[in-house]
Amino acid sequence: MARQHIDHRDIVAFAQDRVNLPKDKADEYRAQARRLREKLETYVGEHPDFTLKKMMLSGSLAKGTALRSLNDIDVACYISGADAPQDIVKLLEYLAERLRKAFPNFSPEQVQPQTYSVTVSFRGSGLDVDVVPILYAGDPQWYGNLVSQDDGSFLETSIPLHLDFAAKRKRVQEKHFAQVVRLVKYWARLMKQEREGFRFKSFMIEMILAKLCDDGLDFADYPEALQHFFTYVARSDMRELIVFSDYYRPSDVPALNCPVKIIDPVNAANNVGRLYTSANADAIVDAALDAGDAIDAALAAPNKQLTVAYWQKVFGSAFQG
Repeated sequence: MARQHIDHRDIVAFAQDRVNLPKDKADEYRAQARRLREKLETYVGEHPDFTLKKMMLSGSLAKGTALRSLNDIDVACYISGADAPQDIVKLLEYLAERLRKAFPNFSPEQVQPQTYSVTVSFRGSGLDVDVVPILYAGDPQWYGNLVSQDDGSFLETSIPLHLDFAAKRKRVQEKHFAQVVRLVKYWARLMKQEREGFRFKSFMIEMILAKLCDDGLDFADYPEALQHFFTYVARSDMRELIVFSDYYRPSDVPALNCPVKIIDPVNAANNVGRLYTSANADAIVDAALDAGDAIDAALAAPNKQLTVAYWQKVFGSAFQG
């Protein structure tokens, strides 16, 4: 690969300036979520019959894959008790009422049920915490029924195992796994802005990169790692089964007849891509082909101006080389 105009170091600099959530902001947001969790734990300690059992940071901030554009924090809230409603709307109101009890210094409007979560708004930072309920029956690995952000259905999951799954890949590719996830998420976010109807869930991106990591791909060179990602998406046509063996046997995965088959690493019955149509998959493949072609052209471009122009097809006008 020709690298005289734009190299790995330039992508690193771009990531630091434009893609990554700055460390001080990440620390501030984590501290905010921690204070929320500690207040709940204190309340639970004083009220052992309280049905909210545990709050746990989840999502991109917990996994270290958050983008600079992050504007809310995901927190899972484990709820136990026979009186917890099974209806989504009632469950969210139930959660909101108990959060208001646990945090009496918050005004009622600072704790508001949304479609699939309860938003806790902090007046000081202006940051929202999205609290997602998980119905919990005492499983030692913290499996419970999560309200899916896709369609509001209940979905069995374990937040600690999800975080452990990501941490394993981060240990194998220290710094680089999380950074390449962030770069691809940034690209996908740009595609959503530029291409009508484009869908590519961040979790699916993470799972594809986890598969490439498990297959032995070295992520240490970012132009090359990105090219491998786009090549895999194009070659597989987004139709290849992706499954992991960390917490169950791959043979536990049921037969699937949908186009996109990316299986949740902690739940063999959950196909993360179940709501993606053939048209959705084709749109991802088309965008990946364009990005891969742009990187090829950038690495062969005769001058800096052309090289930057090709990289802008991947990362938008914010990329200045």
